[in-house]
Order: sequence, then structure tokens, then C-alpha cells
Amino acid sequence: MSPRNAPIALALDTGDISTAVQWVAATAAHIRTAKVGLELFCAEGPGAIEKVRAAADVEVFLDLKLHDIPATVAGAARSVRAVAPTYLTVHAGGGPQMIAAAADALPETRITAVTILTSLAAADLDRLGIAGPPHEAVRRLAVLAVEAGARAIVCSPQEVAAVRAAVGPGVTLITPGVRPAGSDHHDQARVATPEQALADGADLVVIGRPITGAADPGEAAAAIAATLVASPGAG
Repeated sequence: MSPRNAPIALALDTGDISTAVQWVAATAAHIRTAKVGLELFCAEGPGAIEKVRAAADVEVFLDLKLHDIPATVAGAARSVRAVAPTYLTVHAGGGPQMIAAAADALPETRITAVTILTSLAAADLDRLGIAGPPHEAVRRLAVLAVEAGARAIVCSPQEVAAVRAAVGPGVTLITPGVRPAGSDHHDQARVATPEQALADGADLVVIGRPITGAADPGEAAAAIAATLVASPGAG
């Protein structure tokens, strides 16, 4: 595998499309996917995806984390059909009917269920009334989501091995909350290195600030991509 195919989803966490396009262009030789989240999508709308694709030949991970009644989520999914994202996120906590509605509305896209946000720790789940510990809550939500039609799951790297064992090999596992050794954890509570996430069964690791916050994003992406290409789980 070449660094161009490194399983990195670059998180475009900005509301400025010019900045996002610069990041994608600078890292295009080293990433597989560009993640367009709420901040950029709310600022630019679907046009953000077209501009990202114009900057590089990458998959688009549309991270909207939809969570509403099934009819509304289905309508939102249909609304982005024209830009054909590779992945579209919904919250697993929205329930099986909501997930199935999204999957039925957008069958060409991998509906991706977000389990427990990586910013939440065990104490946060207790306060929210979610039966934990986190790894058990994540596993439970992942199984529910896949049974409802999700074809990808977002979970922290600390739960990815358990989720892989529960859902099998045919589901794409995406892990945010990855940080190269020595990096600042910022607002992430459940973290691991990208190499460990892949070794435990992840297919795609989401990385933002360690790359986009670097003095040279292209150089930072190249360095991380080189370590992932060499990882046993890379593929």
C-alpha cells in the first residue's frame, strides 16, 4: 500500500471553505477520505463537497450525525443524494427505525452509525443515564445499528476490537479520537494511537488537529501515513 492509500479521514474542522480546500490539496497524496462536518456543511452547504472533490480525488465522509424522527432523517438523507457522499453519519441512539429509514433513503451511501461520542467518558454516561461502561454501550449500539442497516460504525479506538468481534468483517469501522504518540488529546476522552486503532480492527482513522494544526499539514499527513502503511492492520 502506498501512502496515498493510507486509511486516514482528514477532519476538515473549519467553517472556511478556502482553508478546507487548502488542507485537502496539501494532504491529497497521503489521505483516503475527507470528512466534512457540521461546521463546514452549515457554512457552505452541499457546495463544500463539490469544492473538496475538485481539490483532490478523495472519498467524502459527510459527518452530520443526523438524529431525528425517521421521516425527517430519511428526508435529510435524500437531500444529500446529489452529492453522493461515501459515508453519512446518523446517531445510533436514534434507534433502529431511524437508521433503517436513512439506509433505505440513501442506499448507495454507507450509512454510518455513531455510537458514543469520543468526548464522553464513563462518568458522562452515568450522568446521561446511559447503561455503561462505555465499551458495553458502544458494542450494544453497534449491533443494533448494523441489524437496522448501517454499513459502517463510528466508535472510539478503545472499543474497536470489541465492536469488530460483535459485528464481523463486513462492516466498516471508523475511529475518531486517535492521536499520534505525544499529541495533545484536546477534547477527546477515549483515545489511542492510529497504529493501535488499525491493529485492533479499524478500517479508517479520523485525524484532524494533529495534521491541520501543524505548521506543514502535508508533511504531518505524510509522517502519519507512513506509520499507518507499516501497521499490521493497514489494508
